[in-house]
Amino acid sequence: MVTTRTELTSEAIRIIETKSGPILKAETVSGGFNSEIAAIVHTSEKSLFVKGLRANHRRVWTQQAEARISPYLQGVAPALLWQEESSGWNLLAFEHVQGRHAEYGAGSDDLPVIVSCMRRLQQIDCPDVPLKQAEERLRSYVDDPADASLFAGPALLHTDWNRKNLLIETGRVHLVDWAWATRGAAWIDPAGWLVWLMAEGGQTAKQAEEWAARIPSWQTAPTDAVRAYANANARLWAEIASADPDEWTSRMASAAEDWAHHRRGGSNP
Repeated sequence: MVTTRTELTSEAIRIIETKSGPILKAETVSGGFNSEIAAIVHTSEKSLFVKGLRANHRRVWTQQAEARISPYLQGVAPALLWQEESSGWNLLAFEHVQGRHAEYGAGSDDLPVIVSCMRRLQQIDCPDVPLKQAEERLRSYVDDPADASLFAGPALLHTDWNRKNLLIETGRVHLVDWAWATRGAAWIDPAGWLVWLMAEGGQTAKQAEEWAARIPSWQTAPTDAVRAYANANARLWAEIASADPDEWTSRMASAAEDWAHHRRGGSNP
């Protein structure tokens, strides 16, 4: 799951300088798991964030997916400046955001701003481009494959609410890393977010659901669909934690199971 991070290669430097001019300074970014290259690059004219994978990497499709959805994310995500595949690399360059990662604790001032960001996202019409489908992504984690249809819908979903994917800049949230953009039921994003609030913010299921309840789509989510999602999400994270044992994957698996247990009690969204 985790991709080894490397410094900018000579080939990557050549690509960047061809597209954006001579590099004055480059800083490797340590966070994130999906890119072999992730760096803040400074040129004489601008600063940009460059991420990339080798063109033959098994997950290079994530680069294509992110480039495909980026034109529709104005006001929610940093703008895509260019994409280039040459010299064995697939690179994406985004406008650089001078932000910090979101804080998920119950008293965090970031939470209301994140709610506003999620509301803005849910007002964006899902574009007619190839995207993953929520029902397909979760089909193997439900008891009855037919239950996966509960997750279908027309909404554009981010689906990866890791706090490191939310950059806070002067009271605004920039939602980054759209590799797993998905079409599905709108309430899935607040549902996925609340598990991160539990795992990374130490919130109880009740506290986390109170934040999710500020999103209109959550307020109308069918109880049986939410319960099915909670169970499927717990199985998904158990699988991830088993395949990639790590402190954070174990924490996520534990939080997902705690929320599923809470949902099995039959409480309403």
